[in-house]
Amino acid sequence: MPRMSTAIHRRRRPALLPSTLLYCAASLLHFVHNGLYLRDYPNLPASLTAGDVYWAWLGVTAIGAAGYGLYLRDFRKPGLCLLAVYAVLGFAGLDHYVVAPVAAHSIAMNATIVFEVLAATLLLSVVAHALFKRRRP
Repeated sequence: MPRMSTAIHRRRRPALLPSTLLYCAASLLHFVHNGLYLRDYPNLPASLTAGDVYWAWLGVTAIGAAGYGLYLRDFRKPGLCLLAVYAVLGFAGLDHYVVAPVAAHSIAMNATIVFEVLAATLLLSVVAHALFKRRRP
């Protein structure tokens, strides 16, 4: 079976780009909030700097960009797999609750964490659907 063109891929996965961009925005919001209010987040290592936080975001986002780029270049499964990794990384924000309970975080902290996790969940569900749905004849 011949490979589909990129335009057809995009038409068949209309939710992929919006869900990727939504997660990217949610992740950026959470990481920027972390960077700006780093010392207010409970029990984070004293050695952690805002620069470390921003570099981490760039690294995570590079995985998503690479995945989406591969997908657009007709490397569908490898691209979707990288996008799945990118989405799963969005659950790392829940690590904040490993070092301190929800109540120890401000409303804004909790909101950025939850927004990132929800956006990651949406992206992961869109990617999983694309990877595991049955092919039609």
